[in-house]
Amino acid sequence: MVTATDILTLTQWFSPAYPVGAFAYSHGLEWAIDAGEVTTAEQTGAWIAEVLRNGAGWNDSLFLGAAYQAEANDLSEIDAMSCAFSASAERMKETRLQGEAFCEITSKVWSADLRGLTYPVAVGRAARLRGLPLDLTRQFYLQAFMANLVAVAMRLVPLGQTEGQKLIRELTQLCSQIVADASGASLDELGNSAFLSDIAAMKHETQYSRIFRT
Repeated sequence: MVTATDILTLTQWFSPAYPVGAFAYSHGLEWAIDAGEVTTAEQTGAWIAEVLRNGAGWNDSLFLGAAYQAEANDLSEIDAMSCAFSASAERMKETRLQGEAFCEITSKVWSADLRGLTYPVAVGRAARLRGLPLDLTRQFYLQAFMANLVAVAMRLVPLGQTEGQKLIRELTQLCSQIVADASGASLDELGNSAFLSDIAAMKHETQYSRIFRT
């Protein structure tokens, strides 16, 4: 049974107020906007949907689930695999720094034993320790990731507030579908065909002027 406490805990973890610094990362989207690859609400939605379905969104769902189901001594192997699927230095920075920040604050607030894990692995382990529902945790994680990318586009494309909120509403349905697909999947089904997103993250490393860290 999902309880109100479960929902409120996840709402706190994925709130912009939770100090993981998610607002500082664009996942390569800043470069795509600067290069003219993403200039409209439609292109923004298509870009983010691709990342969710065929890139980090799908893979992070699987890493989160694997960490949730694993015993503590198996986490290092899952975490190493999560690192291996970071296609660039910036992607590694994004998952490492957010994961370390999540581990630090969650350990202090909930007295959890969390240290040095990538972001999806840290969330999966914390959800297991708190007894939170796995699929609900995945849904919150993916929606927060997606909403952060929409917020990037709202500032840089720029998109209006109404357009941005419509995109979040539409892409939330995709997040739910990905979670449904991931619930019966394992790490054997990891994969990434969001190549332009990976290239964008690499290009962002040497972008002349930038606002976001990745």
